[in-house]
Amino acid sequence: PTTNHQPPTTNHPHHTTSTTTTTTHHQSPPSPPPTNNHQPPPPPPTTTQVTIVGASGYIGKAVVRESVRRGYPTTAVVRDPSKVSGEAKFNGANVVAAEVTEPESLAASPAFKKGEVDIVISCLASRSGMKKDAYMIDYQATLNAMNAAKEAGARHFILLSAFCVAKPWLQFQFAKLDFEEKLTAQTDLTYSILRPTAFFKSLSGQVEVVQGGAPFVYFDLGEGRTATCNPISEADLAVAMIDTISDKSRENSIWNIGGQDDPLSMVNQGELLADVLGKPEAKLLGVPIGLFDAIINSLQGVANAMEMNPHPIVRGWYEKMNDAAEFGRIGKYYAVEDMLTTDPSEKFGQITLREHYSKVAVEGQEYDPYTSMFAKKATAAK
Repeated sequence: PTTNHQPPTTNHPHHTTSTTTTTTHHQSPPSPPPTNNHQPPPPPPTTTQVTIVGASGYIGKAVVRESVRRGYPTTAVVRDPSKVSGEAKFNGANVVAAEVTEPESLAASPAFKKGEVDIVISCLASRSGMKKDAYMIDYQATLNAMNAAKEAGARHFILLSAFCVAKPWLQFQFAKLDFEEKLTAQTDLTYSILRPTAFFKSLSGQVEVVQGGAPFVYFDLGEGRTATCNPISEADLAVAMIDTISDKSRENSIWNIGGQDDPLSMVNQGELLADVLGKPEAKLLGVPIGLFDAIINSLQGVANAMEMNPHPIVRGWYEKMNDAAEFGRIGKYYAVEDMLTTDPSEKFGQITLREHYSKVAVEGQEYDPYTSMFAKKATAAK
């Protein structure tokens, strides 16, 4: 990638790459997915050994828990084990330290001891989505994990990707696609790539403020249109990811995957949240999508004006303005693009967004500045 990549008009090779590779037959999941009120009994223990990188993230924690529940000897790779010490989601797993950005750290880790790992699952994802972060994590660190899996003698690599890479114009999407290309081109490992539509967490950022009486903010695309999605819960996605360990129909394939909800527009989400919170009516505030363009163009214009200046201070501000413009593009992308699967084979799980909203309204949620921009840190999070 070049340093001045400007989506969506840049002629990046992935703009013409087909991303519609999905299996055509849906297999019933080997183990029923969990609901909020029921956990199926765990199956008998297995000797298949699973290593999970990106284990301390939102989806990673759920995958660790599901892997252990399914009876797999599970090793969770984190940067600092002390930060997850005592978390229930890691019960039963072997938690080890390694730095995924350093190949030698992974090679020396017991998580990648030769002959003692069969399955490697990557839940790695950049936090900010900025170019530097994306290529360090979504591409290079994930590539490091794949290479470590090969050296350890693993047989299968499971990748958490994203539905949005099918229509790329953001830096993190190109980084993910560049790694997918590496994974699908190699022959030492079989693989399964899962591209979830949207996470429940990404749609939960306004729960607390709406609960406090503020309106639900949505982006108006004109003529009553908003982006739509069918999000998937972290628990259901974890079930699907672990299913691919033994489901041969998902081997060497890409699985676009969403939840069981009917298509939900942003207006639908606001109305659903108001109903869950017991509001007499939904208070909705539509923001014209053109506001994004004004902000993005202003930030990018400032960055472009500084691009050729070699002064260190100016270079620092150039990077900040460029990143700010990219952050704006990320926001716009999710405001205008549908994250929606319609094929029955691409809808999975049992937990609905209503159930999730109901749970968050009572228990609170873990604050994340990248997905909960409108929320205040929950005081009742569990």
